[in-house]
Amino acid sequence: MYLTNELHQPTAAAAKNVNMWIGLSSLFPILGAIVADSYLGRFKTIIYSTCIYFLGMVMLCLSASVVPRHYREGAYFVALYILAVGEGGHKPCVQTFAADQFEEETDEDKEVKSSFFNWWYLAIVVTATAATLGIIYIQDNVSWVLSYSVLAVVIAAGLLLFLLGIRSYRNEDNVLGSPFTTVAQVFVAAARKWSVKTGRRSDVVYYGDDEGESSGVHSKHKTLARTKQFRFLDKAMIIDEHDASSKMRNPWRLCSLNQVEEVKLVVRLIPIWLSCLMFHAVQSQLHTYFIKQGSTMIRSIGPNFRFPPASLQALVGIVIVTTVPIYDRILVPTVRKFTGHAAGITVLQRIGVGLFLSIINMVVAALVEAKRVGVAREYNLMDNPKAIVPISVWWLLPQYFITGLSDAFTVIGLQELFYDQMPDAMRSLGAAAYISILGVGSFLSSFIISLVETITRNSGERWLGNNLNRAHLDDFYWVLAGLSALFFGVYVWVAKRFVYKKVVGEASSGEV
Repeated sequence: MYLTNELHQPTAAAAKNVNMWIGLSSLFPILGAIVADSYLGRFKTIIYSTCIYFLGMVMLCLSASVVPRHYREGAYFVALYILAVGEGGHKPCVQTFAADQFEEETDEDKEVKSSFFNWWYLAIVVTATAATLGIIYIQDNVSWVLSYSVLAVVIAAGLLLFLLGIRSYRNEDNVLGSPFTTVAQVFVAAARKWSVKTGRRSDVVYYGDDEGESSGVHSKHKTLARTKQFRFLDKAMIIDEHDASSKMRNPWRLCSLNQVEEVKLVVRLIPIWLSCLMFHAVQSQLHTYFIKQGSTMIRSIGPNFRFPPASLQALVGIVIVTTVPIYDRILVPTVRKFTGHAAGITVLQRIGVGLFLSIINMVVAALVEAKRVGVAREYNLMDNPKAIVPISVWWLLPQYFITGLSDAFTVIGLQELFYDQMPDAMRSLGAAAYISILGVGSFLSSFIISLVETITRNSGERWLGNNLNRAHLDDFYWVLAGLSALFFGVYVWVAKRFVYKKVVGEASSGEV
């Protein structure tokens, strides 16, 4: 709303700018995770990145107040991208650092850690919902500057609280170099031995100089079990004649079983990552076209109060706040009795439920938008984009409800999957990979918007114009529903072939 109302950008341009910022701010965590896993460790990265985040928020305050109006747009975007840099170090490390405070030696420990992801996300949603209701109200009724100032104070207070607990943390940041080096070594070693025949004879496999040798972190000497997927990588751990005759091991020619299996963990997650991109392309509509829909509808409560359209996002938070405790305390114990799985259903099944709901979400959104446009046509408001269409904003309630429900399943599931199934030394990167789905999904949404605009402009009737009544938004939602169904089919195919991490002496965390 700031981009369209204060900086006077067109609706489609503002939507693309929002998606672009969300996209980039969700890719910066990859750089932050590399810095954390390879150099600084998670604890220091959290502190430094939070300071950068605070600086960006202060600059945002200045851009909306003291900066001259003709420089305001540039200053605003500079501040936004400084925020993105700070967020890039903060996001992948905070959740991972918090999860690291839990043991995972027994089934009970794993059950507690799985529950942690539910409650962690719940806490995030509660604070985000409070911000949606409180901060957006201040923006609409008081000033943007005050809302940014409040957020800056909250960030500073959060950093102070984090530092107060410094003596009680289990800080296991044993940074021993870049884990990417190990990944590269496995691929290079496998390529150099492309002609070597792989077998299952243990006497030709290199298990490592120390039990549990892995990608840079000796995490209680966990030894991964050998798996049958991606057998071409197994060549990297086969001891051939050249290795047997060498006095010293060449890490670019011979890798341990643990190293190879950790690389397999990373490779297995890539198809899951790709097949979930469309989910976040759908969810990004929450911050753009869902809000524009609400701005054209009746949203009064009583004779004197009209709430801002962006505050409808709080409904998503309310749904999640309601759903997560029910899921964790009622659904999981009930389903566990039938499946025997500690989390009730597997992580991949949980993600799949959310992906399916996102398809239903776009179908519902398309039907509701068709209803809204029908009312606008009935009252001859098709060419009056600023008029309030005489239809209640509560017609949008189903799509907001399904958005929250799908979030509660897919987002928490992705958080847990990319934490649990990544090598211990790359867990910050795992969190960044999950966050980057949001970023690339936003880019995908921007690309789809641009493609739809181009195709429809050339066909003579442009979609997604500034006049929402003639923007064919319902047809756009049908396009998203079709693409979501396609991606969901790919996800199901990939998930059926996914092999969970297996540690010697433990049951697979994903097996029922």
